[in-house]
Amino acid sequence: MQRAGVSRLPPLLAYAVAVSNSPAASRDRQSVLNSYRTAGVAAAAAADVAEANPGRDPRGAAFFDVDNTLMKGASIFHFAAGLARRRFFSTAELMGFAAKQLKFVLSGSEDPEDMASATEAALSFVAGRSVRELVDLGQEVFAESLVDKLIPGTLALAQGHLDAGQRVWLVTATPVELATIVSAHLGLTGALGTVSEVVDGIYTGRLVGSPLHGVAKAEAVRALALRENLDLTRCSAYSDSANDIPMLASVGRPIAVNPDSTLRHHAQANDWPVRDFRRRAHVRKAAPAFAAGMGVAAGMSLGYAAGRLARR
Repeated sequence: MQRAGVSRLPPLLAYAVAVSNSPAASRDRQSVLNSYRTAGVAAAAAADVAEANPGRDPRGAAFFDVDNTLMKGASIFHFAAGLARRRFFSTAELMGFAAKQLKFVLSGSEDPEDMASATEAALSFVAGRSVRELVDLGQEVFAESLVDKLIPGTLALAQGHLDAGQRVWLVTATPVELATIVSAHLGLTGALGTVSEVVDGIYTGRLVGSPLHGVAKAEAVRALALRENLDLTRCSAYSDSANDIPMLASVGRPIAVNPDSTLRHHAQANDWPVRDFRRRAHVRKAAPAFAAGMGVAAGMSLGYAAGRLARR
């Protein structure tokens, strides 16, 4: 329920209101929205099909953003840094990629040129490479670098949904192949991520739609709900960023986790729950609940052990 006298437009939906009504602006706006819709449908299609007997609550599910919600920092940058250490691409290419991604994500821009720049940077290091190579290296990077960055409190929330018989998906702008590595290691149902065009097992350097960012995440959640016969009013979504307000607003139970200031204000205005695990005390409090779980906890423990062994 929204508090009286408070009305906040989601940042990524504000684009549709802020631009002028000129034909050129309308075409750009429609192009962006179509790109988001294409990305969302592609992400849902690329996600692993859930098991035939999904659990005690087959129409309920939970959707978790990754960066600063489930994991400290930007997962795509952690993966990219690990790939650079393996000479998948150069350090200079990594820094150029990081700069463009940072500008795009922090600005929350919906401008087609900004989106194209971020997309080009994201694809430059995989064009001409095989999916198998990226997945194999991604497995190594996860065990080596990402396990220690997982946030126990958020993992406990994911485990709670699994324990309740619900399915749990990650929703992230990270490439779907890498997002799937994270979800598999944590024992989750699957992942919705950015989909790249692949021909004969080789990346072409083009995306299917846009990066799975902002409105595209909401489109992906809706497309997956249709495919899996989910009731979105029974579903939950978790994120730290105001850019994900469209996704949060698409479900019956939105929760702000480690929110930025804009999302915190929006959550308070709309009576959405807020969970903050950034303070050490909160992490300590959440740890027992996390350790008690089997699916996520077991997946994290195995990944952590593998990471330690890989460092020896």
